[in-house]
Amino acid sequence: MGQKINPLSFRLGITKNHHSHWFAQPKIYSEYLQEDEKVRNCIENYVHRHIRNSSNYRLGIARVEIQRKTDLLLVEIHTEFPALLIESSHGQGIEYLKRDVQRNLLNRIRRVHITLTEIAGTYGEPNILAKYIALQLRSRVAFRRITRKAIELEKKKNIKGIKIQIAGRLNGAEIARVEWAREGRVPLQTLRAQIDYCYYPAKTIHGVLGIKVWIFRDEQ
Repeated sequence: MGQKINPLSFRLGITKNHHSHWFAQPKIYSEYLQEDEKVRNCIENYVHRHIRNSSNYRLGIARVEIQRKTDLLLVEIHTEFPALLIESSHGQGIEYLKRDVQRNLLNRIRRVHITLTEIAGTYGEPNILAKYIALQLRSRVAFRRITRKAIELEKKKNIKGIKIQIAGRLNGAEIARVEWAREGRVPLQTLRAQIDYCYYPAKTIHGVLGIKVWIFRDEQ
């Protein structure tokens, strides 16, 4: 069943760590989970609305890690171009983002501290690559051409394998189907394998297409 389970949760505590680092009493645990989701959505929406580079490309966020202390929320954003986020809104991008995050917190007096971490490579993360594929699908580019281009982008990185799967009404076909492409090794059943994974739904005029990306980096 190794191919059926989510590769990230399958490797928690072995090669993967949680993106939320905190403990809570059972009665407020669900509130904290909802709050984390609101914070991540807030950051994604802010970036989607305000930040593009010179090529009109939206800033990609690989992941958002959250830590909690008594009266402090620590947010670490892993992104491609941290300078664009800092320079947005006339150099006040971080402050505006802090205010947006603060408005989504249940406890309004909590302090928020945001740090930015630059990731290596533009398409080196499955989240960013999946969003790129979704953008091309919405533009009605043929899915086979998209997968070939995505694999070419990843082959320039220091990875050992990649697998891309797209499911749905591909190219507007009447019957939904699943197509996939792979380059190199992607050992999903090997626990020591460092595999990054993302599922991203792309809403098109023909319906919702499910995009899955696996990237095999190395073995411990």
